[in-house]
Amino acid sequence: MELPFSALGALLGGLGLFLLAVGMMTEGLRLAAGNSLRKLLAEWTQTPFRGVMSGFFMTAIVQSSSAVNVASIGFVNAGLISMRQALGVIYGSNIGTTITGWLVALVGFKLNIQAFALPLIGVGMMLRLFRPQERLASAGMALVGFGLFFLGVDILKEAFEGLVERFDIASYSAQGLKGIVLYLGIGIVMTMLTQSSSASIALTITAAVSGIIELNAAAAMVIGANVGTTSTAVIASIGATANAKRVALAQVMFNLGTGLVALFILPIMFGVINFVGGLLGLSVDIGLAIALFHTIFNILGVLLVFPLNDRLVAFLENRFVAREETLSLPKYLDKTIAATPVLAVNALVMELESVAAHVRNLGLKSIGGVHVQPQSGHSDLLIIRNLSLTVSKFVRSLERKAFSAETSTQLATVLRIDQYLLGCANNIEQASLQLHAQTASFSPPIADTLVDFRKASLTVLELLAEDYDDSLLADLQTKHDVSKALFLREGLEENSNFEEILQAIDLLAILLKLSQQWLKALRFLKQLKLETGTPDKADIEPVEVQSDSEVEHITHNQHQ
Repeated sequence: MELPFSALGALLGGLGLFLLAVGMMTEGLRLAAGNSLRKLLAEWTQTPFRGVMSGFFMTAIVQSSSAVNVASIGFVNAGLISMRQALGVIYGSNIGTTITGWLVALVGFKLNIQAFALPLIGVGMMLRLFRPQERLASAGMALVGFGLFFLGVDILKEAFEGLVERFDIASYSAQGLKGIVLYLGIGIVMTMLTQSSSASIALTITAAVSGIIELNAAAAMVIGANVGTTSTAVIASIGATANAKRVALAQVMFNLGTGLVALFILPIMFGVINFVGGLLGLSVDIGLAIALFHTIFNILGVLLVFPLNDRLVAFLENRFVAREETLSLPKYLDKTIAATPVLAVNALVMELESVAAHVRNLGLKSIGGVHVQPQSGHSDLLIIRNLSLTVSKFVRSLERKAFSAETSTQLATVLRIDQYLLGCANNIEQASLQLHAQTASFSPPIADTLVDFRKASLTVLELLAEDYDDSLLADLQTKHDVSKALFLREGLEENSNFEEILQAIDLLAILLKLSQQWLKALRFLKQLKLETGTPDKADIEPVEVQSDSEVEHITHNQHQ
Protein backbone atom coordinates (compact mmCIF):
# COMPACT_ATOMS: atom_id res chain seq x y z
CA MET A 1 0.00 0.00 0.00
CA GLU A 2 1.49 3.31 -1.07
CA LEU A 3 2.26 6.13 1.30
CA PRO A 4 -0.34 8.93 0.81
CA PHE A 5 1.05 12.16 -0.62
CA SER A 6 -0.42 14.21 2.26
CA ALA A 7 1.26 11.99 4.87
CA LEU A 8 4.60 12.19 3.04
CA GLY A 9 4.25 15.97 2.82
CA ALA A 10 3.48 16.21 6.53
CA LEU A 11 6.51 14.10 7.41
CA LEU A 12 8.87 16.14 5.23
CA GLY A 13 7.35 19.43 6.40
CA GLY A 14 7.56 18.47 10.06
CA LEU A 15 11.17 17.35 9.68
CA GLY A 16 12.09 20.50 7.75
CA LEU A 17 10.45 22.69 10.37
CA PHE A 18 12.28 20.83 13.12
CA LEU A 19 15.68 21.23 11.41
CA LEU A 20 15.00 24.92 10.83
CA ALA A 21 14.04 25.31 14.49
CA VAL A 22 17.21 23.60 15.76
CA GLY A 23 19.34 25.82 13.52
CA MET A 24 17.62 28.98 14.77
CA MET A 25 17.91 27.90 18.40
CA THR A 26 21.60 27.11 18.04
CA GLU A 27 22.50 30.32 16.23
CA GLY A 28 20.29 32.55 18.36
CA LEU A 29 21.57 31.24 21.68
CA ARG A 30 25.18 31.32 20.47
CA LEU A 31 24.91 34.97 19.42
CA ALA A 32 22.95 35.96 22.53
CA ALA A 33 25.61 34.41 24.74
CA GLY A 34 28.38 36.29 22.93
CA ASN A 35 31.79 35.54 24.42
CA SER A 36 30.29 33.82 27.46
CA LEU A 37 30.51 30.38 25.85
CA ARG A 38 34.12 31.04 24.82
CA LYS A 39 34.99 32.09 28.38
CA LEU A 40 33.19 29.08 29.80
CA LEU A 41 35.09 26.70 27.55
CA ALA A 42 38.43 28.38 28.20
CA GLU A 43 38.06 28.78 31.97
CA TRP A 44 35.99 25.76 33.00
CA THR A 45 37.85 22.92 31.32
CA GLN A 46 40.89 22.82 33.59
CA THR A 47 40.20 19.17 34.44
CA PRO A 48 38.47 16.46 32.37
CA PHE A 49 35.57 16.34 34.84
CA ARG A 50 35.00 20.09 34.55
CA GLY A 51 35.29 19.64 30.79
CA VAL A 52 32.44 17.12 30.96
CA MET A 53 30.27 19.58 32.86
CA SER A 54 31.14 22.42 30.47
CA GLY A 55 30.38 20.26 27.43
CA PHE A 56 27.05 19.21 28.96
CA PHE A 57 25.85 22.70 29.84
CA MET A 58 26.96 24.29 26.56
CA THR A 59 25.32 21.58 24.47
CA ALA A 60 22.16 21.81 26.55
CA ILE A 61 22.12 25.56 25.92
CA VAL A 62 22.90 25.71 22.19
CA GLN A 63 21.28 22.34 21.35
CA SER A 64 24.16 21.34 19.07
CA SER A 65 26.94 18.98 20.09
CA SER A 66 28.63 19.64 16.72
CA ALA A 67 28.93 23.37 17.47
CA VAL A 68 30.46 22.66 20.88
CA ASN A 69 32.90 20.09 19.47
CA VAL A 70 33.99 22.47 16.69
CA ALA A 71 34.60 25.16 19.33
CA SER A 72 36.69 22.75 21.40
CA ILE A 73 38.79 21.90 18.31
CA GLY A 74 39.46 25.61 17.83
CA PHE A 75 40.63 25.97 21.43
CA VAL A 76 42.92 22.94 21.13
CA ASN A 77 44.48 24.37 17.96
CA ALA A 78 44.95 27.73 19.71
CA GLY A 79 46.67 26.02 22.63
CA LEU A 80 44.08 27.22 25.15
CA ILE A 81 43.07 23.71 26.18
CA SER A 82 44.80 20.36 25.85
CA MET A 83 43.57 17.26 24.07
CA ARG A 84 42.89 15.75 27.50
CA GLN A 85 40.57 18.63 28.36
CA ALA A 86 38.88 18.54 24.94
CA LEU A 87 37.92 14.91 25.45
CA GLY A 88 36.01 15.93 28.57
CA VAL A 89 34.04 18.42 26.48
CA ILE A 90 33.19 15.69 23.96
CA TYR A 91 31.94 13.37 26.70
CA GLY A 92 29.82 16.14 28.19
CA SER A 93 28.37 17.20 24.83
CA ASN A 94 27.11 13.66 24.26
CA ILE A 95 25.21 13.82 27.54
CA GLY A 96 24.01 17.35 26.75
CA THR A 97 22.46 16.27 23.46
CA THR A 98 20.03 14.03 25.39
CA ILE A 99 18.19 17.18 26.50
CA THR A 100 16.41 17.21 23.13
CA GLY A 101 14.79 13.87 23.89
CA TRP A 102 13.58 15.13 27.27
CA LEU A 103 12.09 18.26 25.68
CA VAL A 104 10.15 16.16 23.18
CA ALA A 105 9.04 13.56 25.74
CA LEU A 106 8.12 15.94 28.58
CA VAL A 107 6.72 18.91 26.68
CA GLY A 108 6.01 17.79 23.14
CA PHE A 109 3.17 15.39 24.08
CA LYS A 110 2.00 16.74 27.44
CA LEU A 111 0.79 20.23 26.60
CA ASN A 112 -1.27 22.04 24.01
CA ILE A 113 1.56 22.85 21.62
CA GLN A 114 -0.01 25.81 19.90
CA ALA A 115 -1.02 27.38 23.21
CA PHE A 116 2.59 28.24 24.04
CA ALA A 117 4.54 27.67 20.78
CA LEU A 118 2.78 30.43 18.86
CA PRO A 119 3.27 33.06 21.61
CA LEU A 120 6.98 32.15 21.71
CA ILE A 121 7.23 32.77 17.98
CA GLY A 122 5.36 36.06 18.31
CA VAL A 123 7.46 37.38 21.19
CA GLY A 124 10.66 36.29 19.47
CA MET A 125 9.79 38.14 16.26
CA MET A 126 8.87 41.27 18.21
CA LEU A 127 12.34 41.26 19.77
CA ARG A 128 13.85 40.83 16.32
CA LEU A 129 11.84 43.75 14.95
CA PHE A 130 12.27 46.26 17.77
CA ARG A 131 15.81 45.41 18.91
CA PRO A 132 17.55 44.37 15.65
CA GLN A 133 21.06 45.47 16.72
CA GLU A 134 21.08 44.05 20.24
CA ARG A 135 21.54 40.67 21.85
CA LEU A 136 17.82 40.61 22.49
CA ALA A 137 17.35 40.10 18.74
CA SER A 138 19.43 36.91 18.94
CA ALA A 139 17.47 35.80 21.98
CA GLY A 140 14.31 36.48 19.98
CA MET A 141 15.56 34.25 17.17
CA ALA A 142 16.16 31.50 19.75
CA LEU A 143 12.60 31.91 21.05
CA VAL A 144 11.25 31.58 17.51
CA GLY A 145 13.36 28.44 17.18
CA PHE A 146 11.85 26.97 20.36
CA GLY A 147 8.34 27.68 19.11
CA LEU A 148 9.02 26.12 15.70
CA PHE A 149 10.69 23.17 17.44
CA PHE A 150 7.48 22.16 19.16
CA LEU A 151 5.32 22.92 16.13
CA GLY A 152 7.54 20.57 14.13
CA VAL A 153 7.07 17.86 16.77
CA ASP A 154 3.31 18.40 16.67
CA ILE A 155 3.19 18.08 12.87
CA LEU A 156 5.29 14.90 12.98
CA LYS A 157 3.04 13.44 15.67
CA GLU A 158 -0.08 14.06 13.58
CA ALA A 159 1.56 12.60 10.48
CA PHE A 160 2.59 9.42 12.33
CA GLU A 161 -0.85 9.05 13.91
CA GLY A 162 -2.38 9.27 10.42
CA LEU A 163 -0.10 6.45 9.27
CA VAL A 164 -1.17 4.26 12.19
CA GLU A 165 -4.80 4.61 11.15
CA ARG A 166 -4.07 3.69 7.52
CA PHE A 167 -1.62 0.80 7.90
CA ASP A 168 -1.19 -2.40 9.82
CA ILE A 169 2.17 -1.47 11.31
CA ALA A 170 2.72 -4.88 12.88
CA SER A 171 3.04 -6.49 9.43
CA TYR A 172 6.02 -4.23 8.63
CA SER A 173 7.94 -4.58 11.90
CA ALA A 174 11.06 -6.68 12.25
CA GLN A 175 11.64 -8.73 15.39
CA GLY A 176 14.65 -10.06 17.30
CA LEU A 177 18.28 -9.41 16.41
CA LYS A 178 17.41 -8.78 12.77
CA GLY A 179 15.00 -6.02 13.80
CA ILE A 180 17.52 -4.41 16.17
CA VAL A 181 20.18 -4.28 13.43
CA LEU A 182 17.64 -2.91 10.92
CA TYR A 183 16.50 -0.06 13.16
CA LEU A 184 20.05 0.64 14.27
CA GLY A 185 20.95 1.15 10.61
CA ILE A 186 17.89 3.36 10.08
CA GLY A 187 18.97 5.59 12.97
CA ILE A 188 22.51 5.90 11.57
CA VAL A 189 21.37 6.70 8.03
CA MET A 190 18.68 9.12 9.20
CA THR A 191 21.21 11.07 11.26
CA MET A 192 23.76 11.13 8.46
CA LEU A 193 21.13 12.46 6.02
CA THR A 194 19.77 15.14 8.36
CA GLN A 195 23.19 15.89 9.97
CA SER A 196 21.31 16.26 13.24
CA SER A 197 21.00 13.63 15.96
CA SER A 198 18.43 15.89 17.63
CA ALA A 199 16.16 15.58 14.57
CA SER A 200 16.59 11.80 14.45
CA ILE A 201 15.82 11.38 18.15
CA ALA A 202 12.76 13.64 17.91
CA LEU A 203 11.51 11.60 14.95
CA THR A 204 12.16 8.36 16.82
CA ILE A 205 10.34 9.40 20.00
CA THR A 206 7.44 10.82 18.00
CA ALA A 207 7.13 7.62 15.95
CA ALA A 208 7.28 5.47 19.09
CA VAL A 209 4.66 7.52 20.95
CA SER A 210 2.41 7.36 17.89
CA GLY A 211 2.71 3.57 17.79
CA ILE A 212 4.69 3.36 14.53
CA ILE A 213 7.59 1.46 16.11
CA GLU A 214 8.03 -0.60 19.25
CA LEU A 215 10.12 0.36 22.27
CA ASN A 216 13.14 -1.83 21.44
CA ALA A 217 13.14 -0.64 17.82
CA ALA A 218 13.03 2.98 18.99
CA ALA A 219 15.93 2.34 21.37
CA ALA A 220 17.96 0.84 18.51
CA MET A 221 17.24 3.93 16.40
CA VAL A 222 18.42 6.19 19.25
CA ILE A 223 21.66 4.21 19.44
CA GLY A 224 21.99 4.58 15.67
CA ALA A 225 21.48 8.35 15.96
CA ASN A 226 24.25 8.48 18.57
CA VAL A 227 26.61 6.68 16.19
CA GLY A 228 25.46 8.54 13.08
CA THR A 229 26.16 11.96 14.57
CA THR A 230 29.90 11.22 14.31
CA SER A 231 29.58 11.70 10.53
CA THR A 232 29.51 15.48 11.10
CA ALA A 233 32.87 15.39 12.87
CA VAL A 234 34.36 13.01 10.29
CA ILE A 235 33.28 15.23 7.39
CA ALA A 236 34.57 18.35 9.15
CA SER A 237 37.96 16.71 9.77
CA ILE A 238 38.67 16.01 6.08
CA GLY A 239 41.64 18.16 5.14
CA ALA A 240 41.65 19.71 8.62
CA THR A 241 44.42 19.99 11.20
CA ALA A 242 45.84 17.04 13.11
CA ASN A 243 44.00 18.17 16.26
CA ALA A 244 40.68 18.29 14.39
CA LYS A 245 41.24 14.74 13.16
CA ARG A 246 42.10 13.54 16.66
CA VAL A 247 38.96 15.09 18.14
CA ALA A 248 36.87 13.54 15.36
CA LEU A 249 38.46 10.13 15.99
CA ALA A 250 37.84 10.51 19.73
CA GLN A 251 34.17 11.22 19.10
CA VAL A 252 33.85 8.24 16.74
CA MET A 253 35.52 5.91 19.26
CA PHE A 254 33.46 7.21 22.17
CA ASN A 255 30.12 7.06 20.35
CA LEU A 256 30.80 3.61 18.94
CA GLY A 257 31.80 2.42 22.40
CA THR A 258 28.71 3.83 24.08
CA GLY A 259 26.60 2.38 21.26
CA LEU A 260 27.97 -1.11 21.93
CA VAL A 261 27.35 -0.67 25.66
CA ALA A 262 23.78 0.41 24.92
CA LEU A 263 23.16 -2.64 22.71
CA PHE A 264 24.34 -4.96 25.48
CA ILE A 265 22.15 -3.36 28.14
CA LEU A 266 19.15 -2.98 25.83
CA PRO A 267 17.45 -6.26 26.90
CA ILE A 268 17.56 -5.36 30.60
CA MET A 269 17.35 -1.56 30.61
CA PHE A 270 13.64 -1.18 30.00
CA GLY A 271 12.91 -4.00 32.43
CA VAL A 272 14.76 -2.05 35.12
CA ILE A 273 12.95 1.17 34.18
CA ASN A 274 9.54 -0.49 34.42
CA PHE A 275 10.49 -2.25 37.67
CA VAL A 276 11.59 1.01 39.31
CA GLY A 277 8.48 2.73 38.01
CA GLY A 278 6.34 -0.01 39.54
CA LEU A 279 8.04 0.32 42.93
CA LEU A 280 7.39 4.05 42.90
CA GLY A 281 3.86 3.61 41.70
CA LEU A 282 4.59 5.48 38.46
CA SER A 283 3.71 4.56 34.91
CA VAL A 284 6.61 5.35 32.58
CA ASP A 285 5.32 6.13 29.11
CA ILE A 286 7.27 5.19 26.01
CA GLY A 287 8.57 8.71 25.29
CA LEU A 288 10.04 9.14 28.76
CA ALA A 289 11.46 5.60 28.67
CA ILE A 290 13.37 6.36 25.44
CA ALA A 291 14.67 9.71 26.76
CA LEU A 292 15.78 8.01 29.98
CA PHE A 293 17.46 5.19 28.07
CA HIS A 294 19.33 7.70 25.88
CA THR A 295 20.59 9.58 28.93
CA ILE A 296 21.57 6.49 30.92
CA PHE A 297 23.68 4.84 28.25
CA ASN A 298 25.53 8.10 27.50
CA ILE A 299 26.31 8.65 31.18
CA LEU A 300 27.34 5.02 31.51
CA GLY A 301 29.64 5.43 28.50
CA VAL A 302 31.35 8.41 30.16
CA LEU A 303 31.77 6.50 33.43
CA LEU A 304 33.37 3.58 31.58
CA VAL A 305 35.79 5.63 29.45
CA PHE A 306 36.73 8.25 32.05
CA PRO A 307 39.31 6.09 33.88
CA LEU A 308 40.97 5.39 30.51
CA ASN A 309 41.13 9.05 29.51
CA ASP A 310 44.91 9.44 29.79
CA ARG A 311 45.55 6.31 27.72
CA LEU A 312 43.13 7.52 25.09
CA VAL A 313 44.92 10.88 24.94
CA ALA A 314 48.27 9.12 24.48
CA PHE A 315 46.78 6.97 21.71
CA LEU A 316 45.30 9.98 19.90
CA GLU A 317 48.45 12.10 20.12
CA ASN A 318 50.32 9.39 18.21
CA ARG A 319 47.79 9.60 15.35
CA PHE A 320 47.65 12.13 12.51
CA VAL A 321 51.02 13.60 13.48
CA ALA A 322 51.63 16.79 11.50
CA ARG A 323 55.00 17.87 10.11
CA GLU A 324 55.25 20.62 12.71
CA GLU A 325 54.67 18.16 15.54
CA THR A 326 57.25 15.70 14.18
CA LEU A 327 59.94 18.35 13.80
CA SER A 328 58.96 19.89 17.15
CA LEU A 329 60.05 16.74 18.98
CA PRO A 330 63.49 17.04 20.61
CA LYS A 331 66.24 14.88 19.10
CA TYR A 332 68.58 14.68 22.08
CA LEU A 333 66.50 15.25 25.21
CA ASP A 334 64.79 12.49 27.16
CA LYS A 335 64.26 11.27 30.72
CA THR A 336 67.28 8.95 30.69
CA ILE A 337 69.76 11.72 29.90
CA ALA A 338 68.16 13.94 32.55
CA ALA A 339 69.46 11.61 35.25
CA THR A 340 73.05 12.75 34.52
CA PRO A 341 73.30 16.58 34.55
CA VAL A 342 76.71 16.72 32.87
CA LEU A 343 75.51 14.65 29.93
CA ALA A 344 72.27 16.61 29.90
CA VAL A 345 74.23 19.80 29.19
CA ASN A 346 75.83 18.14 26.15
CA ALA A 347 72.42 17.04 24.93
CA LEU A 348 71.06 20.56 25.43
CA VAL A 349 73.93 22.07 23.42
CA MET A 350 73.19 19.71 20.52
CA GLU A 351 69.48 20.48 20.78
CA LEU A 352 70.25 24.21 20.67
CA GLU A 353 72.31 23.66 17.52
CA SER A 354 69.30 21.96 16.01
CA VAL A 355 67.09 24.93 16.97
CA ALA A 356 69.70 27.31 15.55
CA ALA A 357 69.62 25.43 12.25
CA HIS A 358 65.84 25.88 12.13
CA VAL A 359 66.23 29.60 12.87
CA ARG A 360 68.92 29.97 10.20
CA ASN A 361 66.79 28.28 7.55
CA LEU A 362 63.71 30.31 8.54
CA GLY A 363 65.65 33.57 8.22
CA LEU A 364 67.26 32.74 4.89
CA LYS A 365 63.91 31.62 3.50
CA SER A 366 61.76 34.42 4.96
CA ILE A 367 63.90 37.51 4.39
CA GLY A 368 66.30 36.21 1.76
CA GLY A 369 63.73 35.18 -0.85
CA VAL A 370 62.75 37.22 -3.86
CA HIS A 371 59.03 36.92 -3.15
CA VAL A 372 58.62 37.41 0.58
CA GLN A 373 55.42 35.88 2.00
CA PRO A 374 54.95 36.04 5.78
CA GLN A 375 52.69 32.97 5.79
CA SER A 376 55.36 30.71 4.25
CA GLY A 377 57.37 30.47 7.46
CA HIS A 378 54.45 29.96 9.86
CA SER A 379 55.02 26.23 10.38
CA ASP A 380 58.79 26.73 10.82
CA LEU A 381 58.13 29.45 13.39
CA LEU A 382 55.79 27.12 15.26
CA ILE A 383 58.49 24.41 15.27
CA ILE A 384 61.07 26.80 16.72
CA ARG A 385 58.72 28.01 19.45
CA ASN A 386 57.78 24.46 20.43
CA LEU A 387 61.43 23.37 20.56
CA SER A 388 62.35 26.45 22.58
CA LEU A 389 59.60 25.62 25.08
CA THR A 390 60.84 22.02 25.26
CA VAL A 391 64.40 23.14 26.01
CA SER A 392 63.34 25.50 28.82
CA LYS A 393 61.05 22.85 30.36
CA PHE A 394 63.88 20.30 30.26
CA VAL A 395 66.25 22.70 32.02
CA ARG A 396 63.67 23.43 34.71
CA SER A 397 63.22 19.72 35.30
CA LEU A 398 66.96 19.49 36.01
CA GLU A 399 66.85 22.21 38.64
CA ARG A 400 65.49 19.74 41.19
CA LYS A 401 68.59 17.58 40.94
CA ALA A 402 71.96 18.17 42.60
CA PHE A 403 74.71 19.42 40.26
CA SER A 404 77.90 21.45 40.46
CA ALA A 405 78.25 25.23 40.25
CA GLU A 406 79.81 24.84 36.82
CA THR A 407 76.80 22.90 35.58
CA SER A 408 74.47 25.53 37.03
CA THR A 409 76.31 28.25 35.13
CA GLN A 410 76.17 26.24 31.93
CA LEU A 411 72.43 25.66 32.30
CA ALA A 412 71.92 29.40 32.77
CA THR A 413 73.84 29.92 29.53
CA VAL A 414 71.62 27.34 27.81
CA LEU A 415 68.52 29.33 28.80
CA ARG A 416 70.16 32.54 27.57
CA ILE A 417 70.93 31.01 24.17
CA ASP A 418 67.41 29.62 23.99
CA GLN A 419 65.96 33.11 24.53
CA TYR A 420 68.29 34.64 21.94
CA LEU A 421 67.21 32.07 19.34
CA LEU A 422 63.54 32.60 20.15
CA GLY A 423 64.08 36.36 19.81
CA CYS A 424 65.72 35.77 16.42
CA ALA A 425 62.68 33.82 15.24
CA ASN A 426 60.31 36.57 16.38
CA ASN A 427 62.40 39.26 14.64
CA ILE A 428 62.51 37.20 11.46
CA GLU A 429 58.72 37.14 11.55
CA GLN A 430 58.60 40.93 12.04
CA ALA A 431 61.12 41.55 9.24
CA SER A 432 59.17 39.29 6.88
CA LEU A 433 55.92 41.12 7.66
CA GLN A 434 57.63 44.49 7.19
CA LEU A 435 59.11 43.51 3.82
CA HIS A 436 55.79 42.11 2.63
CA ALA A 437 53.78 45.16 3.73
CA GLN A 438 56.10 47.90 2.44
CA THR A 439 54.19 50.42 0.37
CA ALA A 440 56.64 53.36 0.29
CA SER A 441 58.41 54.12 -3.00
CA PHE A 442 61.99 54.15 -1.74
CA SER A 443 64.35 56.62 -3.33
CA PRO A 444 67.57 55.13 -4.75
CA PRO A 445 69.85 56.11 -1.80
CA ILE A 446 67.52 54.48 0.74
CA ALA A 447 66.81 51.45 -1.45
CA ASP A 448 70.53 50.84 -2.07
CA THR A 449 71.33 51.19 1.63
CA LEU A 450 68.56 48.74 2.57
CA VAL A 451 69.87 46.25 0.04
CA ASP A 452 73.36 46.48 1.55
CA PHE A 453 72.12 46.08 5.13
CA ARG A 454 69.82 43.21 4.21
CA LYS A 455 72.78 41.45 2.55
CA ALA A 456 74.83 41.99 5.71
CA SER A 457 72.05 40.49 7.85
CA LEU A 458 71.79 37.44 5.59
CA THR A 459 75.56 37.01 5.72
CA VAL A 460 75.40 37.04 9.53
CA LEU A 461 72.62 34.43 9.53
CA GLU A 462 74.77 32.08 7.44
CA LEU A 463 77.40 31.97 10.18
CA LEU A 464 77.84 28.96 12.46
CA ALA A 465 79.02 28.99 16.06
CA GLU A 466 82.57 28.21 14.92
CA ASP A 467 82.56 31.35 12.71
CA TYR A 468 81.80 33.80 15.53
CA ASP A 469 84.16 36.78 15.85
CA ASP A 470 83.98 39.54 18.50
CA SER A 471 84.39 42.27 15.87
CA LEU A 472 81.19 41.31 14.04
CA LEU A 473 78.83 42.96 16.55
CA ALA A 474 80.71 46.28 16.48
CA ASP A 475 80.93 46.29 12.68
CA LEU A 476 77.21 45.65 12.35
CA GLN A 477 76.32 48.41 14.83
CA THR A 478 78.51 50.86 12.93
CA LYS A 479 76.91 49.91 9.62
CA HIS A 480 73.44 50.44 11.15
CA ASP A 481 74.38 53.85 12.58
CA VAL A 482 75.78 55.05 9.26
CA SER A 483 72.67 53.84 7.40
CA LYS A 484 70.32 55.50 9.87
CA ALA A 485 72.24 58.78 9.63
CA LEU A 486 71.88 58.63 5.85
CA PHE A 487 68.12 58.10 6.16
CA LEU A 488 67.79 61.07 8.52
CA ARG A 489 69.75 63.31 6.14
CA GLU A 490 67.45 62.21 3.36
CA GLY A 491 64.50 63.20 5.56
CA LEU A 492 65.79 66.79 5.62
CA GLU A 493 65.51 67.07 1.84
CA GLU A 494 62.67 69.18 0.58
CA ASN A 495 60.94 66.44 -1.43
CA SER A 496 61.54 63.63 1.05
CA ASN A 497 58.79 61.18 2.05
CA PHE A 498 58.71 61.07 5.86
CA GLU A 499 56.67 57.84 5.90
CA GLU A 500 59.34 56.26 3.72
CA ILE A 501 62.05 57.31 6.17
CA LEU A 502 60.18 55.81 9.14
CA GLN A 503 59.56 52.50 7.37
CA ALA A 504 63.21 52.23 6.38
CA ILE A 505 64.43 53.02 9.92
CA ASP A 506 62.02 50.43 11.41
CA LEU A 507 63.28 47.75 9.04
CA LEU A 508 66.90 48.64 9.85
CA ALA A 509 66.19 48.31 13.58
CA ILE A 510 64.51 44.90 13.18
CA LEU A 511 67.35 43.53 11.03
CA LEU A 512 69.95 44.90 13.47
CA LYS A 513 68.25 43.31 16.49
CA LEU A 514 67.92 40.02 14.60
CA SER A 515 71.61 40.01 13.72
CA GLN A 516 72.69 41.02 17.25
CA GLN A 517 70.65 38.25 18.87
CA TRP A 518 71.96 35.71 16.38
CA LEU A 519 75.58 36.70 17.02
CA LYS A 520 75.07 36.62 20.80
CA ALA A 521 73.54 33.15 20.51
CA LEU A 522 76.55 32.01 18.44
CA ARG A 523 79.00 33.49 20.95
CA PHE A 524 77.54 31.64 23.92
CA LEU A 525 76.97 28.48 21.90
CA LYS A 526 80.64 28.50 20.83
CA GLN A 527 81.65 28.99 24.48
CA LEU A 528 79.48 26.07 25.66
CA LYS A 529 80.76 23.75 22.95
CA LEU A 530 84.34 24.46 23.97
CA GLU A 531 83.56 23.93 27.67
CA THR A 532 81.64 20.68 27.18
CA GLY A 533 83.57 19.27 24.21
CA THR A 534 80.33 18.84 22.26
CA PRO A 535 80.99 17.68 18.68
CA ASP A 536 79.72 19.64 15.69
CA LYS A 537 76.32 18.66 14.32
CA ALA A 538 74.59 19.34 11.00
CA ASP A 539 71.02 18.30 11.68
CA ILE A 540 69.29 20.36 9.03
CA GLU A 541 70.48 21.10 5.54
CA PRO A 542 70.53 24.86 4.91
CA VAL A 543 68.19 26.32 2.34
CA GLU A 544 69.54 27.71 -0.89
CA VAL A 545 70.45 31.35 -0.29
CA GLN A 546 69.32 33.89 -2.89
CA SER A 547 72.03 35.62 -4.87
CA ASP A 548 72.90 39.25 -4.21
CA SER A 549 71.25 40.33 -7.44
CA GLU A 550 68.01 38.58 -6.47
CA VAL A 551 67.93 40.24 -3.05
CA GLU A 552 68.63 43.57 -4.68
CA HIS A 553 65.86 42.97 -7.21
CA ILE A 554 63.00 42.89 -4.68
CA THR A 555 64.06 46.07 -2.90
CA HIS A 556 64.63 48.09 -6.07
CA ASN A 557 61.27 46.99 -7.45
CA GLN A 558 59.59 48.79 -4.57
CA HIS A 559 60.48 52.24 -5.96
CA GLN A 560 59.59 51.55 -9.57
